[in-house]
Amino acid sequence: QVQLVESGGGLVQAGGSVRLSCAASGPTFIENRVGWFRQAPGKEREFVATISRYGSHKYYADPVKGRITISRDDAKNTVYLRMNGLKPEDTAVYYCAAAQGYSSDYNLRATYDFWGQGTQVTVSS
Repeated sequence: QVQLVESGGGLVQAGGSVRLSCAASGPTFIENRVGWFRQAPGKEREFVATISRYGSHKYYADPVKGRITISRDDAKNTVYLRMNGLKPEDTAVYYCAAAQGYSSDYNLRATYDFWGQGTQVTVSS
């Protein structure tokens, strides 16, 4: 069982930056693929980024590619999402999720087993 807690959200001006953290508990976190998703009001939860176990592979959604970086520090059981050049359309609740097994469908919610409660990011124009 893995428990995830997100932090780092808040109110940010357009063009600003934020770093979200996803702190995990559980002895096997290092073996988990971890993803970030976001959900804007009235919209479905969508994939943002994912990092493979040991951090060897990273994938990003097209709308955020070039503006965000996902990383992990397994010694701290934490995954980070650094977002730069924030836009009002980035406003959403951001969730991290962990997967126990491998899947090529890393952008699908169904391939993740554990979810955090989310952290709100609001970008003002």
